[in-house]
Amino acid sequence: MVTRREFLAGGTAIAGAGVLAACAPPATGPGGPPPGCAVPSIGAPGPLIAPGSAGLVDEAAWQARAAEYLQFATGQLGASSPSSIALHQLRASRDAGFTWDPSAVTVDSLQAAWTQLDTWADTGDFTLMYLHWVHALDARAGATGGPRIDPAVIEAIELRMREFRYRYDDPLPADRLDHKWFWSENHRLIFAVDELLSGLAQPDATFTVTGLTGAQHAARARPVILEWIRERGRYGFSEWHSNVYLPLDINPLLTVIELSPADDVELQRAASGALDLCLVDLAAHLHRGVYGATRGRTYEKDKMTARDENTFTLANLLFSDTTLADGTPVGFVSASDASCLGFIATDRYRLPEVVRRMAISDEVGTVLERHGLPLDPTAPVTPWPEPVDGHGFDESELEFWWAQGAMTSWQLLPATLAVADRYRLWDTSLFRPYRSMRILSENPAAAQLLARELAPVTAAGLLGEPHTVTWRSPDVMLSTVVDHRVGHAMEQSHAWQATLDADAFVFTTHPTAVPGVDGRGEDSGYWTGTASMPRSAQHEQVSIHCYWPGYEPLDLGSLGFTIDYEPYTHAFFPQERFDAVVQQGGWTFGRRGDGFVALWSHLPTEWRTTPVISSATFDQPFDLVATGDPRNVWVCEVARAADWGPSTEAAFDAFVAAIAAAPVSASMGSGGWEVSFDSPSAGPLRFGSQGDLTVDGVAVALHGGPRHRSRWGEVCHLQGSIELFDPDSGHRLAVDTATGARETS
Repeated sequence: MVTRREFLAGGTAIAGAGVLAACAPPATGPGGPPPGCAVPSIGAPGPLIAPGSAGLVDEAAWQARAAEYLQFATGQLGASSPSSIALHQLRASRDAGFTWDPSAVTVDSLQAAWTQLDTWADTGDFTLMYLHWVHALDARAGATGGPRIDPAVIEAIELRMREFRYRYDDPLPADRLDHKWFWSENHRLIFAVDELLSGLAQPDATFTVTGLTGAQHAARARPVILEWIRERGRYGFSEWHSNVYLPLDINPLLTVIELSPADDVELQRAASGALDLCLVDLAAHLHRGVYGATRGRTYEKDKMTARDENTFTLANLLFSDTTLADGTPVGFVSASDASCLGFIATDRYRLPEVVRRMAISDEVGTVLERHGLPLDPTAPVTPWPEPVDGHGFDESELEFWWAQGAMTSWQLLPATLAVADRYRLWDTSLFRPYRSMRILSENPAAAQLLARELAPVTAAGLLGEPHTVTWRSPDVMLSTVVDHRVGHAMEQSHAWQATLDADAFVFTTHPTAVPGVDGRGEDSGYWTGTASMPRSAQHEQVSIHCYWPGYEPLDLGSLGFTIDYEPYTHAFFPQERFDAVVQQGGWTFGRRGDGFVALWSHLPTEWRTTPVISSATFDQPFDLVATGDPRNVWVCEVARAADWGPSTEAAFDAFVAAIAAAPVSASMGSGGWEVSFDSPSAGPLRFGSQGDLTVDGVAVALHGGPRHRSRWGEVCHLQGSIELFDPDSGHRLAVDTATGARETS
């Protein structure tokens, strides 16, 4: 299968190309939160909250932890890694006893970075952001008499600042293509931060692509950053709970907090509030330092062990809580973590204490969250699609919707295709495989209809409005995105996960393809994403997942595009990482420390003995396959030893016996699946392809909840502000992204 961006581009090409002549009517502005919502009273914006202030983490403890990471990260210089270089610069500025060799950093050692930037290759914005740290820290070293790197390196960085193309609609030379991806949620912010800081670094210089001065670039980037922050306050994160991309929201926020001018308190305060939102999301979904939640975007590498998660080292730095189930601590993993760099470098931001307590809490409870905006790619096609919360579908809203993966939804298709044509996207590396399909532009109205009919596959990138449920306990965590994009392909989404520690967790997917077959790459959709999203529900420590693909395999090979999937669903269940694994009565049970997990499949399962994985090594089978049909039901229940017996082993035996004896069934009715499970912990649960989840006969709402609800507080949908309390200590955090106010106590 193709990569996410290729998949999105292919969906666009299938739907056709061209532009509808008419423009959408003007969009109305977004309204307020729902009636009856209790919006907190947050005061006017004030100065930045200084380290050591009430409501922030203990300053001495933080500095000690920062020094630990710097010592770890500077054991060996990566002269080709801007982050590693910056971490060495940072330690040298803080630790008089530390020495390093700046002469090892040369123009040649950074050649890979120059090539990426000079060719306008994808993720060049990440690289430029990290080079901004090198540039700024070298300037600070010069001001304090510290060791400096070769001036030729600084000149090379400044040259790339001036020659970078910061926006997709900036002038595009006739002899060049731009292969960068400007539009996802994290990229939108990173490009704006790069542009702001490049402009501020060289305010009088003329930038090559636009002919604007650096000062003009900075002036146009700053409002984009503030708008992104306001959107996150109102809508949360479209790339929900992403263990890959949340750090790429955190990094640019830290970068602009620390590297923006000292007098731009408004921007620093707003970015600090947005950073709070990121860290609340992380902390509320951590288990032993593992960001083990359902997530909107992730990859195989980040799903096989938490040690490879982009959030794992950061969680360790901030919360010191990355331990295995037996209490063994897991140390820092990444020695060039850009998030850690930013947190340690800045004295303009400190972690609120209430967020730290959320992360390490041993209280048993459920966290509900709601992100994004609802957009239905299967809705009837109309000439004037209704705006969603004031956001219409013309080109002025393209970046907003593309950040939510909506480029191939029929509502946005005219704007998408206009931009693809105007800026020669069809010829870029990510779109090139599908340029032959531009012939479909001869009938753009029909292309919209086709996009709607093929939405389960062509809208695979659409992230939508996820509602997530996460049950947390000291021993195990269970997290699910409920009733989301049911039956549709979502190429990087992760529907649910049971997490016991950094190495032991369980989840299911419907694979799109087997790596290595028919020339497919390693990360081809066997573990990453899903060919069809299940209809899922979760009540506390029980979840039910009904798989039923909403489309048939599609072969448009003559046009260079094929959609297929495997005729089964499967579970990741790494036996060797559990202390015990038992199979009984259709159930597979696992114990890790004092945490238990039980997984049931309607179809018979078997362990796949041929490893299908690229990012981890296993000695025992880990791939539990329900063969014969992609339509299947999986049920999961997690538990704690403390709730089942006087000892861990006795408790596990009792758990296995009770679950194996509990009535469970799945049948195909006229509307799809009908599922019944008499859970030992929750009581009788009924669910299926249609209708409510009921628990002991009482319906449980799957949609329409708040932006956030947990023991720390409730945030209303579309509220734009948060207020959270720690009920044990009384610590408080309040943020208003509309005004920029931020309060801690």
